[in-house]
Amino acid sequence: MNHYDFRIGIDLGGTKIECIALDRTGQEAMRQRIATPKGYRATLDSIAALVGEAEQKWGGRASVGIGIPGVISPVTGLVKNANSIALNGNRFDVDLGEKLGRTVRVANDANCFALSEASDGAGAGNHVVFGVIVGTGCGGGIVVDGRILAGRNAVAGEWGHTPLPWPNASETPGTQCWCGHRNCLETWIAGPSLARDCDGVGATDASRLPARAAAGDVVAQAALDRHADRMARGLAVIVNVLDPDVIVLGGGLSNMEHLYKELPKRLKSYVFSDFVDTPIVRNLHGDSSGVRGAAWLWPSPT
Repeated sequence: MNHYDFRIGIDLGGTKIECIALDRTGQEAMRQRIATPKGYRATLDSIAALVGEAEQKWGGRASVGIGIPGVISPVTGLVKNANSIALNGNRFDVDLGEKLGRTVRVANDANCFALSEASDGAGAGNHVVFGVIVGTGCGGGIVVDGRILAGRNAVAGEWGHTPLPWPNASETPGTQCWCGHRNCLETWIAGPSLARDCDGVGATDASRLPARAAAGDVVAQAALDRHADRMARGLAVIVNVLDPDVIVLGGGLSNMEHLYKELPKRLKSYVFSDFVDTPIVRNLHGDSSGVRGAAWLWPSPT
């Protein structure tokens, strides 16, 4: 059995690779970010270099957990559904494990976010945690009793690629999603989708919409209202199917304060229950949650 002195977590994104090391107490010992290189082999080399630098600095051997924007198929062993397309079709965990000389654990980045928040974040102490990432894309992860629920097909929690529930006439037939289907929830509630809904084709940045709405911009106000209602519809399906103890929001749009007032209120209109009190809370660890969750894929060294 491998002996590890500390844990390394890596968040592999389309534009950056972030690496942290956690000591035996779970405290962050180091952090480093680099740009994601182009190409699959270059990505493997960059991750191996980060691990090597961390081990050299701390003088020990580390377990390695990685969050990726996709999943490893339980049938083929190959990465699938990754919007970082260089990963798709590759034996990422095997190839990296061979390069590092050890087993690596790989999970979807939204699952890593949910694990982090369930372990010692905003969802700590709850039986079932649903973690939501809404930013440039839309994803979700499920943690039950401190363990990721990946599912038989490794797609549990992929609510961003389910259809927008209860669409009205103006929302049909919807737009084409990068996944190949039409009317996915991601095409309605992700940040670029919200920006386009407010300001038209070509708009991609939704970060200033809350400030515009607060200043009296009725166009921004209406867009945020539609967005909150669509997001509530999406989460209502999660409550109907999973009924989690808490929903934790992450990603850039989790910084929009009005969601924590609007979403619980609107859930009641859509959930199939006479009583709905599901807490919807902001993440505790911010941008660090995904990379911390990757480290949590391994137990703490003893």
